[in-house]
Amino acid sequence: MTEFLSPPRPLRADGTPRRVGVEIEFIGPSARIAAAALAAGLGGRVAEEDPHAFTVEGSSLGDVRVELDLRAAHPQRRVADPDVPPGLPVRAAGRTLAALLSPVVPREAITGPLAFDRLPEIDRMAALLNGAGGRGRGAVLLGSLGLHFNVEPPDLEADTLAGLLKAYLRSEPALRRATAAGGFLAARGLPPPFPAPYAAKVLDPAYRPDLDALARDYLSANPTRHRGLDLLPLLAHRDEAGVRAALPPDEKVSPRPVLHYRMPQAHVGLPGWSVAPAWNLWVGVEEMAERGAASGARQAAGSGAA
Repeated sequence: MTEFLSPPRPLRADGTPRRVGVEIEFIGPSARIAAAALAAGLGGRVAEEDPHAFTVEGSSLGDVRVELDLRAAHPQRRVADPDVPPGLPVRAAGRTLAALLSPVVPREAITGPLAFDRLPEIDRMAALLNGAGGRGRGAVLLGSLGLHFNVEPPDLEADTLAGLLKAYLRSEPALRRATAAGGFLAARGLPPPFPAPYAAKVLDPAYRPDLDALARDYLSANPTRHRGLDLLPLLAHRDEAGVRAALPPDEKVSPRPVLHYRMPQAHVGLPGWSVAPAWNLWVGVEEMAERGAASGARQAAGSGAA
């Protein structure tokens, strides 16, 4: 079994352990059947939000959402007033579209934040999905089958976030090659790379933005969640109104203080598959960021001594 590595800074600034949420996409069983399989294997109770969205409440992994990855299938989430349910025509249209597209649209299983040392339990969740008929080898015709990590950073300071972004940009070509090793569909399903001019700007050694400049530069070049390292949730956690104003009206963003690492792909259809290799690649990004921070500190100390 592949070992799950630990990032070099496993604690937050306040001394508490960092956490990570995991999203696994797959095709095959309905969300209802997949949720029932997780409840049978992990414990908990299945609660229905709509015919294509369920929550396994109180499982050994906490609450786990299982749903069809299609916004139209969940019209109740888009109404302005949560106390006013969508009308019958809207609900019927959503259910019809979901029924038509469910053979090709992924389902996803989504955990809440977990301590890093609980990541091996995600392999158990993936095995349960596979046992329930879950399929998928990284991508489908319509795009990627994502394995997303919602990683809490060590802190929300500009230097830390910029350092992680710089390390990711340096690593992105290698990460893309490793992820696309699954073949043509896997390569086709990858998120677009960061624009070259933006990457060059961030990788300039002189680029040391404060949080406002980091957000402004990011949103100007990347008004989309479709990046291998999506900073929109983190930036929206800090300034939701400002982020939404910079995005197209229908762009989906969920404010939360995490780095949304979207590059990896899920292979639920491969018996014995583990999320460890993908996670370890992310740990490599954090290790590179830590080396960069240490090098910068040494250079600053040397300049001061001079």
